[in-house]
Amino acid sequence: MRYPEAANLPFNNSSIENCFVRGVPGDPVPAGNPWYAVIKGNSLVVEQTSGGISLLRGVPDGWYDGDINAMFLGRWDSEPLYAIRISNDVVVAPPHFAEPFNAVDERLDERLLTIGGLSQQVLHWESTSSLCVKCGGKTARIAGSWGKRCLSCSHERYPAIHPCAIVLVRRGNEFLLIRKPEWGEGRFSLVAGFLDFGESLEECAAREVKEETGVEVCNIRYVGSQCWPFPSQLMAGFVADYAGGEIVADTTEIVEARWFSRENLPGSFPPFRSIARWIIERYALSER
Repeated sequence: MRYPEAANLPFNNSSIENCFVRGVPGDPVPAGNPWYAVIKGNSLVVEQTSGGISLLRGVPDGWYDGDINAMFLGRWDSEPLYAIRISNDVVVAPPHFAEPFNAVDERLDERLLTIGGLSQQVLHWESTSSLCVKCGGKTARIAGSWGKRCLSCSHERYPAIHPCAIVLVRRGNEFLLIRKPEWGEGRFSLVAGFLDFGESLEECAAREVKEETGVEVCNIRYVGSQCWPFPSQLMAGFVADYAGGEIVADTTEIVEARWFSRENLPGSFPPFRSIARWIIERYALSER
């Protein structure tokens, strides 16, 4: 397998632990030639060099108005790294290009995907935390953290990570997959959904399967997790056994749900960078 364990998946910290030292706001910025993780919409802007694809060493003047608003993230290959967001209207020309995080062709390696995802997550937090959710007042940084404190009512807020359950259902040699309308024709993946009030992750997995496919499950086992920074999810992966029921697809959520087997596969699966593909490879397509 490309990724032996879920911890090895892109967007998880292990992908960059040997090249990135994380910082927090207020840390002194080290000297050095800076790197820039440039986010444009749902894409990471990178540069094609003679040595391959890399982050940027500078940001062209025409990509931003006025002073550049860059967030210091830490040290990338021992030099300072900043995250910035540019407008979707910016025209990115060679040798630079904007590579979508959900691109069909996986041109970004694990390091670039992961640091790009972290940049996306931090910039989303910064863009949504400048005002207090309690009174609407302006917020200021809580020293030494990513948290914010309201200057009017002193309400404190920290980055929220939204947990989701994603689950493979097995029935003997068969496994249950779904297709959503926004996916390409023939592409199937796993049932997934956000945790609801008062639920455990296992209960969330069972509910999502029942709601989307009409199928009941049992023997739900946790198998791994993945940071999914779009904008701030945590995907908790499970494998479950079929317990009963016929497929009745919830067409408000999905196009169809079907049982597949290793002898009868769909046209395509999710990309290797996702925990969905990791679970399918490890628990549906292997002998486990």
